[in-house]
Amino acid sequence: MQLRRRYDLIPNLVETAKAYLKHEYETLQEVIEARNQALAAVKGASQNPDNASAMKSLMGAEAALGGAMLNLHAVMENYPDLKADKTMAQLSEEISSTENRVSFARQAYNDEVMLYNTQRESFPDILFAGAFGFQPAVLWKITEPDARQQVSVGF
Repeated sequence: MQLRRRYDLIPNLVETAKAYLKHEYETLQEVIEARNQALAAVKGASQNPDNASAMKSLMGAEAALGGAMLNLHAVMENYPDLKADKTMAQLSEEISSTENRVSFARQAYNDEVMLYNTQRESFPDILFAGAFGFQPAVLWKITEPDARQQVSVGF
């Protein structure tokens, strides 16, 4: 649900920024492309949630989207008129709030995965897990070191 909210907010953010960032078209295209890939990865993971490769694909797409959003925020910092725009400020606040929600949802997911994997490995469940095809679940990890860091903006 939080990822869906994130994906719904991004087109509004991009459309608002377009008027100010006409010559930063590549940055906007990168965000749009990353959002579309992440949305496709969510659909793939939701159709086959037991597939570890689908979850890894989703994690990769989310990491790419996070990087694209960091680039967009860095570009936006260079445009005082854009930062002062009321709609842009509101959308930026919504994106920040949504990013926090995504982070909390990711942590809740990882907590559940750890519980599941621990239960799966415990006796007597370990006797039945393999027989009935229960595979270990994949933790949601941030694989890109850039996604963990704040963007530094230089003028």
